Amino acid sequence: MATLRQFEYLVTVVDTGSFTRAAELLHVSQPTLSNQVRALERDAGGPLLERLPRSVRLTPMGRAMLPHARAALADAERARGSARRAAGLEGGEIQIATVYSLTLGVLPPVLRAWHARHPEVRVRLLEFPHTRALRATMAAGRADLAAGPVPEEWDGPVRELGTEEFVVVLPGDGHGADDGRGDGEATEPGRVRIADLADRDWVHYAPGNGLAELLDGVCARAGFQPRTAVRTEQTAAAPLLAAAGLGAALVPANLLPPGFAGRVLRPDPPVRRTLAAYTRPHPDPLTTAFLDTLSALARV
Repeated sequence: MATLRQFEYLVTVVDTGSFTRAAELLHVSQPTLSNQVRALERDAGGPLLERLPRSVRLTPMGRAMLPHARAALADAERARGSARRAAGLEGGEIQIATVYSLTLGVLPPVLRAWHARHPEVRVRLLEFPHTRALRATMAAGRADLAAGPVPEEWDGPVRELGTEEFVVVLPGDGHGADDGRGDGEATEPGRVRIADLADRDWVHYAPGNGLAELLDGVCARAGFQPRTAVRTEQTAAAPLLAAAGLGAALVPANLLPPGFAGRVLRPDPPVRRTLAAYTRPHPDPLTTAFLDTLSALARV
């Protein structure tokens, strides 16, 4: 039967891409490492790794096993931490997976309150550009709790946090100072029709960022494809680039700091998405306590 140590050996070989580097990291001899991986392969019924001249590559069987190996190791670490917390030996660590925009807008006040109440508990943030990576991380057992857009078909507790509003950012220094309304009907002050921004340049997001898909969808529903002036990997950079005059940007309202220099308008029609926190099917007490804090204090 496969052991946790064998899972650890497999994961380390995959992560380092080398039996030699994995053996050094694990402080075991390379023959010992190789023997244990072969034993795991015998138990699995076939090869898990393809040995190449300068690296290793997962076989289809290896790709199928790897997420379960990671989940087993994560479960074992959480079990050890829970036992030590119960014995008063340590405060432990909670791992929170989230998307970039929530790290900037929603989580800071929650984490501040959590730290004030539980200073002995370390928090590790795992940040991702897209909700798909967020869900995959949870499914692989690499995090205790996820916060982001509502997941599809999640087998575990899901708690809605609220509705996230998006705003349009335009330059605030007179560069392109009109609201983008064009010659159409006037809109309510403080609002701008997305369709009236069709001739604008846009600050877009890098491919793979979930906000890139959101912006493309919003513009498509308004009848146009956004003309990209610049793409950014960093969600926080989009409103700054828009305020500097590079183009319009669509950003979550909650990530804009007080005194932000750009012109901020509400899109017409409104752009919103529902946010949620979700855990694995049987969260431990620490995870449940964080989920309660997040639900109570999240300001979406």
